[in-house]
Amino acid sequence: MTDDAPAADAPAPTAGPPAGADPGANDVAGLLALAGHDPAAAARAATAWCAGTLAERTGTEFTAVGPEEVAARMPVAGNTQPMGLLHGGASAALAETVGSVLCSLAAGPGTAAVGVDLSATHHRGVTPARSTWVTATARPLHVGRRVATVEVVVVDDDGRRVCTARLTCQLVAATGG
Repeated sequence: MTDDAPAADAPAPTAGPPAGADPGANDVAGLLALAGHDPAAAARAATAWCAGTLAERTGTEFTAVGPEEVAARMPVAGNTQPMGLLHGGASAALAETVGSVLCSLAAGPGTAAVGVDLSATHHRGVTPARSTWVTATARPLHVGRRVATVEVVVVDDDGRRVCTARLTCQLVAATGG
């Protein structure tokens, strides 16, 4: 087992952000309620929900949050590979982040989404000189009782498709937030 592998006794996923995150974002129900009356606050809450995660380290900021669509943007600078292009793994991480949040919201309160399959096709290279941000938008393809699948489209600043991803998540009972 490597240091990166989860321990056999790792805690179950939670449905909420770490302590100290924005009020109202402490669980899926709170995030859904915010999305219903204050979309900007819901986007800020989703960003706070990801504090201390890979999403924070990549600079991901949510821009839209709801049970039918989740969108977030990520800066290209700082997320490139040695050739200066946006790293495919960064696009995949962004896709899995927005897709997992959408699956959790679509499944509803008391449910956490755990990614089990991610497929990403990279269509074009992006450099920080050509695009400051890439934006990922996730929409549901199927939401069942135990499994949800979403499509995620990543575009550059000019709206050109950079990556298309499909994420399938297992829906599990969430532990407390």
